Amino acid sequence: MEIDKEKVDDAILALLFLSLDRDGRSWKSFDWDAMNRLHEKGYIGNPVSKMKSVILTDEGAERSEQLFRALFCKPE
Repeated sequence: MEIDKEKVDDAILALLFLSLDRDGRSWKSFDWDAMNRLHEKGYIGNPVSKMKSVILTDEGAERSEQLFRALFCKPE
């Protein structure tokens, strides 16, 4: 089975929206390779730290919400 890493990255970015707080932080307990790819794409701050959360960039927060709505919300 070949994994589509783009789809994995989109799903993780969407799930980061679930725990996003007012300061733009979200829990980072996802696959490290995927988190590094999201960092390289400019969606999150550097995930390599002792902190249990990661900061989403403005672009990352916006894309995160869009993906969350597209993947997990029922149509209105």
